[in-house]
Amino acid sequence: MKSNALLSLLSDREIHSGESLAQKLGVSRTAVWKHIRKAIADGTDIRTIRGQGYQLVSALDLLDRDIILGQLNASVRERIQLAVLDEVDSTNAEVARLLTSAPLPVVLSDCQTSGRGRRGRNWASPKGQNLYLSLGLSIKGGFSALDGLSLALGVAVANAIEQVGGGEVGLKWPNDLFAQGQKFGGILVEIQGELQEGCVQVIAGIGINVHMTQAEDVDQPWTSLDKRWPDQAWVRNQLAAGMITHILAAVTEFEAGGFRQFRERWQRRDIFSGLPLVTREGELKGLGGGIDETGNYLLKTAEGEIPVRAGDISLRVSE
Repeated sequence: MKSNALLSLLSDREIHSGESLAQKLGVSRTAVWKHIRKAIADGTDIRTIRGQGYQLVSALDLLDRDIILGQLNASVRERIQLAVLDEVDSTNAEVARLLTSAPLPVVLSDCQTSGRGRRGRNWASPKGQNLYLSLGLSIKGGFSALDGLSLALGVAVANAIEQVGGGEVGLKWPNDLFAQGQKFGGILVEIQGELQEGCVQVIAGIGINVHMTQAEDVDQPWTSLDKRWPDQAWVRNQLAAGMITHILAAVTEFEAGGFRQFRERWQRRDIFSGLPLVTREGELKGLGGGIDETGNYLLKTAEGEIPVRAGDISLRVSE
């Protein structure tokens, strides 16, 4: 039994007896009880009422494959193979497993047990709170054409969030999404290899804090969409559909003209612009000068502009 099937029955927030839930799900009452216990342990607010059954206390934002597909236009639906999971080790890892059998796999999961970010860092992935989305993309032009891809995807994701109802989204080089100085999302692009001459397979993973309330293992200021913009009703299905649409449109544009045409759009969102910066290791210092046409970040120093590559160095605001 999938946990989302049980939660879907409880989503009307009425009282349901263990017997009625068991009958509808085709399982034993013991199985229902075990899944209720697991859902509570995962943070779902379910009330157990002696002699009556179970009641969902707070509304849930459940992922639903059919709803997401219904919000995509036909041309996008026909291009992708969409999987929506209750739990997975990593959506990027699941896409990697699907690449051999699907031309454009797209995976969403309610939680990840081994989510990861840049440089292999752990990515906090609690159940039912955030959006974990990965896409398997084939990029024309070979490895040399990939410069700036993660930055172009950052522009696409920011546009999707603002279209749904968010305010201004900032981008922190090379792959983080910010709102008023606090991180709420990130992008991880992993190169899989050359599918055929002139066509490279990559996996783009996006993590967005939507409803996250706490994160003990996050070591920097963070926020979530509904904390930052509480007047907007954030629905993960709607957000996922918007992000898929914007990302695929950005990939088409990127293949046609490279990163150059995204440069100005990215620069308008640059949260480092004009700030004193230092590399993580402290060997370079300068003012934030934006990016060049391949996506390198430019440090303005007394000796001139120094380009910094994303794979080599991390930047932070100096004290």
